[in-house]
Amino acid sequence: MSEPISPRQQDILAIARLQGRVSVEDLALRFDVTPQTIRKDLNELCDNRLLSRVHGGAVVASGVENLAYEARRLVAHAEKRAIGLAAAKLIPNNASLFINIGTTTEEVARALVEHEDLLVITNNLNVATLLYRHPKISLIVAGGPVRRADGAVIGSAAVDFINQFKVDYAVIGVSAIDQDGALLDFDYREVRVARAIIANSRRVMLVADKLKLERTAPIRVGHIGELDDFVTDALPSWPLRELCDLHKVRLVEVGTDLSDPAAAGAV
Repeated sequence: MSEPISPRQQDILAIARLQGRVSVEDLALRFDVTPQTIRKDLNELCDNRLLSRVHGGAVVASGVENLAYEARRLVAHAEKRAIGLAAAKLIPNNASLFINIGTTTEEVARALVEHEDLLVITNNLNVATLLYRHPKISLIVAGGPVRRADGAVIGSAAVDFINQFKVDYAVIGVSAIDQDGALLDFDYREVRVARAIIANSRRVMLVADKLKLERTAPIRVGHIGELDDFVTDALPSWPLRELCDLHKVRLVEVGTDLSDPAAAGAV
């Protein structure tokens, strides 16, 4: 049976659910207690399976409920921006591509605005808002029900629409990556759209920061072996590195120096 949590621990949990991640140092300052006290709080929250410990802090442990979309924008924002810049460099002019829902895929879209003669097909209204004004980018938006939480167009109509196309690149994001290489998400309707995007693309590129390795989600999108490119800030998992090597997935890590995203290199 789970132990009751203290009022401070309830506050810590609320902060974690809003931001996605909390650090020992920040929480100690916020609550004016010692780091040791915060570590004890985090350990107890983890024992109750409400958080998961990571280096220097903790992340939300839920495997059935995603973070609020606006909160996800704040998590690893600098890393996502660097990933977006590096991914955009892999996409040539005169290309066609799908971009699915996600805060990291939005950063790829933001970095594509200087490209020429692109055809972008998306089920992400946030991507559409970023790109529709640019005269050298042709934009097509999938039809269907819009998920109010994040502006994702989902459902059977979106899947049928995507199945009409065959494009050069798919730029996809996921909510979690398992150590066995499974790519995971939370909404089966969104997963159906992502599967259609993968199936109708000549080259599939995953954009995801390393925090996705610390989360879980219940629905399988696919496997890392289905990718052609994986762009991330860092990949500390040797099993996943070995899978990338085994399946000839081009791994691009933007590195730890996020002040110079252009310095991204391929492994």
